[in-house]
Amino acid sequence: MSDTAATRNTASTVQLATRIETSQEQLFRETARRLGTTPADAIRIFVAAFNQHRGFPFDVRLAAEVEPFDTEDDATEFASRMTGKLLDAAR
Repeated sequence: MSDTAATRNTASTVQLATRIETSQEQLFRETARRLGTTPADAIRIFVAAFNQHRGFPFDVRLAAEVEPFDTEDDATEFASRMTGKLLDAAR
């Protein structure tokens, strides 16, 4: 193999560092292990997907703005109507 081919096939790497809560780190390591991968590989997979999608590889959005019900009775009536619609659709 020529020096040029060897150079083309080697990628330079950098190290990224961040801080997360201990409980999140423990869950992350356990989840990666259960998936048969390492935390480092999981981060590399996320970075590759992030770059491929040109952003997060899943929806990221704020919750829709909603107006609260005026009264508890209004909320109960709405919930009853929605339940009826769901039951009708299931039939």
